[in-house]
Order: sequence, then C-alpha cells, then structure tokens
Amino acid sequence: MKTKIYILTSILFLSISLISAQTQEDLQKLSIFSEYVKAKNYNDAYGPWMELRTATPRLNKAIYVFGERIIKDKILNSTAQEKKTYILDLLKLWEERRAIFPNITPQGTYLAKASQLRYDNKKLLGESNEDLYIAFDTAYLTDIKTFTNPKSLYTYFSLMVGLYDSSLKSAQELFSKYDDISEKIELEFKNYTNKRNGFLNEGGEVKELSRKDNSRLKSYNSYLRAYNQIVGSIDTKLGTRANCENLIPLYARDFEAFKNDGVWLQRAMNRMYAKGCNDDPLFVQIVEQKNMLEPNADTAFYLGILKDKAGKSTEALSFYSQAVKLETSSFEKSKILYKIATNFKKKSRYGQARIYYMKALKANPSMGKAYLAISAMYAKSANNCGIDNFSKRAVYWLAAKEAAKAGRVDPTMKKNAKKSIANYEAKAPQKSEIFSSGRAGQVISVECWINRSVTVPSL
Repeated sequence: MKTKIYILTSILFLSISLISAQTQEDLQKLSIFSEYVKAKNYNDAYGPWMELRTATPRLNKAIYVFGERIIKDKILNSTAQEKKTYILDLLKLWEERRAIFPNITPQGTYLAKASQLRYDNKKLLGESNEDLYIAFDTAYLTDIKTFTNPKSLYTYFSLMVGLYDSSLKSAQELFSKYDDISEKIELEFKNYTNKRNGFLNEGGEVKELSRKDNSRLKSYNSYLRAYNQIVGSIDTKLGTRANCENLIPLYARDFEAFKNDGVWLQRAMNRMYAKGCNDDPLFVQIVEQKNMLEPNADTAFYLGILKDKAGKSTEALSFYSQAVKLETSSFEKSKILYKIATNFKKKSRYGQARIYYMKALKANPSMGKAYLAISAMYAKSANNCGIDNFSKRAVYWLAAKEAAKAGRVDPTMKKNAKKSIANYEAKAPQKSEIFSSGRAGQVISVECWINRSVTVPSL
C-alpha cells in the first residue's frame, strides 16, 4: 500500500514539475515577444507570439493586445493576397479575444472594429454594402453603450444612406437611423463635455492639472473634436433627403399611426425645427400633441417659439422659462438656453440674446459657440454703438476678445474662433490709426445694448 502511495505521489510531483516547467517556458516566450513588440520588432515577435496563441490562448491578455499590433503591422507590410489573409486573421483574433476574455472585450467596441476593418477593405474581401450594414447594425444593437467610435458611427450611417439611395431602405428607416445615431453622438458629446467641465474653473479656463489629468483632458478634447466633426459630416451626408419637402409629407402621412408614440413625436418636432419646417401647421400639431401626451423642456421651448411668432412675447418668455425649469441636466439646460438665445439673436434682440447665452455658458462652461454668437452680435452692432469712426470700429476689438474665449474653453471651436478673431482684428483700427488718434492704452466705453468697455492696444 505504501509503495502505491509513493508511486502516485511521485507521478503527481512529476506532473506538477512538468506543468511548472511548461508554464515557465510559456511565460518566457510571453516575455520575449512582448519585448519585441515594445521595440516595434514585429517580425521577430510573430513566431513566439503565434506559438502561445495556438498552444496557450488563455495564458495572458497580452496575447491579444500585442497580437493586434503584430497583425496590423503584417497588414501594412504585405502583398494584396497576404494582406487579405492577415485581415481575416485579425478578425479571427478579435473573435478569440471575445470568447476567452469577454470581461475586457466590450462587444460594441470590438464588433464595430471588425465591421470597420471589413468596410475599409471591402473590395479586397468582396463585401457587399448590405452585409456590412448588417454587421454594423448588429454591433450597434448588441452593445450600443460601447459602440462609441466616431468613424464607425459615420460609416454606419453612410451605409444606411447608400441603401436608401438604392431603394433598399425606406425614408422612415433612414430618418430613424439618423435620429438614433445623432442621439448617440449627442450622448457621447454630453459625456465627454461633462468630464471636461470637471477640469475647468468658473470662468471656463482649465485648472492646474496633474500629468495624468492633463492626459485625460487631451483625450476628452480629442473625442469632442471627432464627434463635432462627424455631426457635420452626417448632416452633410443626409443632405436634402431630409428637407421640408420630404419631411412634411412623411410626418403628415404617419401622424395618425404614431400620434401616441412619444419618441416619434419628439423626433419629428426636433427634426422639423432643425430643418426650418416650423412654419408649417403640422409642426404646431405635433408640438401640441407631444405637449398633451408628454410635456417636457423641448415642448415648452417650441410652444414659446409658436407664441413668439404669434406676437405674444410675454407668453413666449413664460414658456421659455418653463423649458429651462423642466430640464434638470446642466448640459441639456445649456442647449435649451442656447436655443432661446439664438431665437432672440435672429430677431436682433441682442441684449436678451446675450443674457441667455451667458446663462447657457453658466450651465456648460465649454460651450464656445455661445461666445462666438456674442462676438458676432458685437460685430454686427459696431456701426450703432460708437460716437465716431474710431470708437465704432473699436467694437471689433471687443468682438475679437469674445471670440478668443470660444477657442480657449472649447476645443471644437478653435478653428472658427481663430478665423473670427482675424476677421474682427482686420476691421478694428490699425496701428497707424491708433498712433494718429493718440488714444493708445485708453479705455473706450461702448454704449447701446453692449454696455461694455474695451482698451485700445498700446503701441
């Protein structure tokens, strides 16, 4: 009996020793190919990496993190036929990662990455637009939360437009998908704006930050720029397909079927307002129906617009105030306030417009477009807010100063701010005029609704 126990113990010990030795060998291979990857020596990394991927796929997540870099390098540096093989292998690697490490492989992120890779190489892979759309749609519907890549969101919508133009999707499907993706982008924009606002002081300027927080802020700014860019690209892609001539008959046809659907009503009134269809009686009908069914900040705002058009400014202001009160999110509140301000601006009621733009900035300090709107109102009022040619043109310095704030608080507005500043400074008094006026360094009070002061630059 003792002999049998001894033999069994010896076999067990030997097995453990062999497993331990194998594990050590695998860890050594892991270390070797990891160092190669860090040094960007992907060719030498390929062999030991592939051995581990095949033999011990569960050993470490580095097999998939570094493996992605290795295969991407192969894709970049291969012939057409080899490239196809490596693309297919990268798609397989992501599938393996999702199966083995699901907790660190968000489905929306990786299904979108796979769909984008297939789209970017659709000719080589022989992919159809229908199949690609299904792939993106599956990624979006499977895990919308982590489907956040701006490029992939744009590709997803572009495919929908292509299918609509080929009569494979209806107008309602097109507009619904536009709303889906627009709302998703808005949600992500809100998310990163709120994160960014946490790093700003009361004046909208960036606080003193640690190296780690500076890196985070840089990432947030990058995402905000990307989302801001694709918002414009998606609107351009949609183009005249969603003009009033197309929207009004569609919504009129579907109103009875969807008049008790709060989401449909919300999207319809938002789309009609955004496309300037709010003069049509159907807009009034949809707003009133939505307000009866599910009153919210948007319906209150639109009712204010309708009262304004009817010349009932007191009632309009009451609805605007209601819209602001109904909204609890600071980010969403800033959007309502910005809309109210812009409505006043369109009517040349600049004093009231500025009040609401400033309220919008208080709710969202990163809203650079509010500063640009204020600067544009200053510039437009230059002729009416000075006592002589010099003081009138001095208003452009004030406009440039407001435009500069936009670029400082909002990374998506830097290009527009720079362009506006150059335009306003060119219209302001130049150095020779400042010299001949003898007013260098003086403070000029700007009257009328602006009621601000500006300092003449020193020479």
